[in-house]
Amino acid sequence: MISFFMKGGPVMYPLLICSILAVTVIIDRFIFWAREDIRRNAHLVDEVMELCRKGDWDGVKEKVQGSRDYVIRILVTGIVHRDFSMLKAMESAAAEEVKQMRRHMAVLDTMITVAPLMGIFGTVIGIITSFELLGAGGIEDPQAVTGGIAQALITTAAGLGIAILSVFPYNYFNSRVENAVLSIEKYATSLEIVFEKISSVSKTQGPLKP
Repeated sequence: MISFFMKGGPVMYPLLICSILAVTVIIDRFIFWAREDIRRNAHLVDEVMELCRKGDWDGVKEKVQGSRDYVIRILVTGIVHRDFSMLKAMESAAAEEVKQMRRHMAVLDTMITVAPLMGIFGTVIGIITSFELLGAGGIEDPQAVTGGIAQALITTAAGLGIAILSVFPYNYFNSRVENAVLSIEKYATSLEIVFEKISSVSKTQGPLKP
């Protein structure tokens, strides 16, 4: 690998930095989503929604103690601000959660774009070097010419390799974010509907008893 790296020329150094950044982000996001999967509790979310349908806000407070589920956090934020602006409170909380989910994703996206371009840049440098050697020595030193071409091919392969190996986890993380957003919207909308129903009933028949 060291020999392969050295043959690639100076462009291999920024490509190495790109690969390190990409791997770091991928590991960070895998750890993040593994932690979120452990914290998720779909059964508790359903229980909370059932308590909300009954208007048992105190029961919700007791039920969610110690929960670190991001859906629970958003719902609780809406419940706490239900007398002011439940929807806006949940939107603000959801925006913060999604921001954490998309953290460093722009870096990974940049590496996917930049790495192949950097490889092409190395290719151009290698070809220029080959033509310069060809012009200086003619065909008397074919190894020098092929060395420049090899440098060009190595940087291209390295750049494409970084991009290809990064695009799969990038798409996976994006799909996780999209699924999380859909889940948040589902439960937030359900809570809003439930609260509006409870409020309308309370206005016509008096407050519901838990």
